[in-house]
Amino acid sequence: MDREAKRNLGADSVPDEPEEPLVVPHTELSVEVLRGVVESVVLREGTEYGEREFSLEDKVAQLMQQLQAGAAQIVFDPTSQTVDIVAVGVMPRH
Repeated sequence: MDREAKRNLGADSVPDEPEEPLVVPHTELSVEVLRGVVESVVLREGTEYGEREFSLEDKVAQLMQQLQAGAAQIVFDPTSQTVDIVAVGVMPRH
Protein backbone atom coordinates (compact mmCIF):
# COMPACT_ATOMS: atom_id res chain seq x y z
CA MET A 1 0.00 0.00 0.00
CA ASP A 2 1.43 3.38 -0.92
CA ARG A 3 1.84 6.29 1.49
CA GLU A 4 -1.12 8.22 0.05
CA ALA A 5 -3.44 5.28 0.64
CA LYS A 6 -2.17 4.92 4.21
CA ARG A 7 -2.70 8.63 4.81
CA ASN A 8 -6.28 8.38 3.54
CA LEU A 9 -7.02 5.43 5.84
CA GLY A 10 -5.55 7.13 8.87
CA ALA A 11 -2.47 6.31 10.88
CA ASP A 12 -4.27 3.83 13.18
CA SER A 13 -5.73 1.76 10.34
CA VAL A 14 -2.51 0.51 8.75
CA PRO A 15 0.59 -0.53 10.69
CA ASP A 16 3.78 1.22 9.66
CA GLU A 17 5.96 -0.83 7.38
CA PRO A 18 9.69 -0.60 8.03
CA GLU A 19 11.27 1.89 5.67
CA GLU A 20 14.21 0.81 3.53
CA PRO A 21 17.67 2.05 4.55
CA LEU A 22 18.91 5.02 2.53
CA VAL A 23 22.38 5.48 1.10
CA VAL A 24 23.74 8.90 2.01
CA PRO A 25 26.49 10.10 -0.36
CA HIS A 26 29.45 11.11 1.79
CA THR A 27 30.01 14.05 -0.55
CA GLU A 28 26.67 15.52 0.56
CA LEU A 29 27.83 15.91 4.17
CA SER A 30 29.89 18.75 5.55
CA VAL A 31 33.44 17.91 6.58
CA GLU A 32 32.48 18.20 10.26
CA VAL A 33 29.41 15.97 9.97
CA LEU A 34 31.27 13.38 7.90
CA ARG A 35 34.06 13.20 10.45
CA GLY A 36 31.51 12.85 13.25
CA VAL A 37 29.77 9.98 11.47
CA VAL A 38 33.05 8.20 10.74
CA GLU A 39 34.32 8.66 14.31
CA SER A 40 31.07 7.38 15.80
CA VAL A 41 31.20 4.25 13.63
CA VAL A 42 34.87 3.61 14.47
CA LEU A 43 34.27 4.06 18.21
CA ARG A 44 31.10 1.97 18.23
CA GLU A 45 32.53 -0.93 16.24
CA GLY A 46 35.54 -1.76 18.38
CA THR A 47 36.95 -3.44 15.29
CA GLU A 48 40.04 -5.58 15.58
CA TYR A 49 42.77 -4.54 13.17
CA GLY A 50 45.08 -7.50 13.79
CA GLU A 51 48.21 -7.57 15.92
CA ARG A 52 49.04 -3.92 15.34
CA GLU A 53 47.19 -1.22 17.26
CA PHE A 54 45.84 1.71 15.26
CA SER A 55 45.01 5.13 16.66
CA LEU A 56 41.59 6.70 16.26
CA GLU A 57 43.12 8.96 13.59
CA ASP A 58 44.43 5.95 11.67
CA LYS A 59 41.06 4.19 11.80
CA VAL A 60 39.20 7.34 10.73
CA ALA A 61 41.65 7.86 7.85
CA GLN A 62 41.20 4.25 6.69
CA LEU A 63 37.42 4.53 6.70
CA MET A 64 37.49 7.93 4.97
CA GLN A 65 39.72 6.43 2.28
CA GLN A 66 37.24 3.57 1.77
CA LEU A 67 34.39 6.09 1.40
CA GLN A 68 36.34 8.19 -1.09
CA ALA A 69 37.36 5.10 -3.10
CA GLY A 70 33.74 3.96 -3.32
CA ALA A 71 34.42 0.76 -1.35
CA ALA A 72 32.17 1.81 1.54
CA GLN A 73 28.99 3.85 1.85
CA ILE A 74 27.03 5.63 4.56
CA VAL A 75 23.60 4.14 5.24
CA PHE A 76 20.79 5.73 7.26
CA ASP A 77 18.14 3.40 8.68
CA PRO A 78 14.94 5.43 9.15
CA THR A 79 13.32 2.71 11.25
CA SER A 80 16.03 2.69 13.93
CA GLN A 81 17.17 6.27 13.22
CA THR A 82 20.79 5.06 13.02
CA VAL A 83 23.70 5.66 10.65
CA ASP A 84 26.26 3.05 9.69
CA ILE A 85 29.06 2.64 7.18
CA VAL A 86 28.99 -0.60 5.21
CA ALA A 87 30.82 -2.15 2.29
CA VAL A 88 29.28 -1.22 -1.06
CA GLY A 89 26.65 -3.78 -2.01
CA VAL A 90 25.80 -4.61 1.61
CA MET A 91 22.58 -3.16 2.97
CA PRO A 92 21.45 -3.74 6.56
CA ARG A 93 18.39 -5.94 7.01
CA HIS A 94 15.50 -5.26 9.35
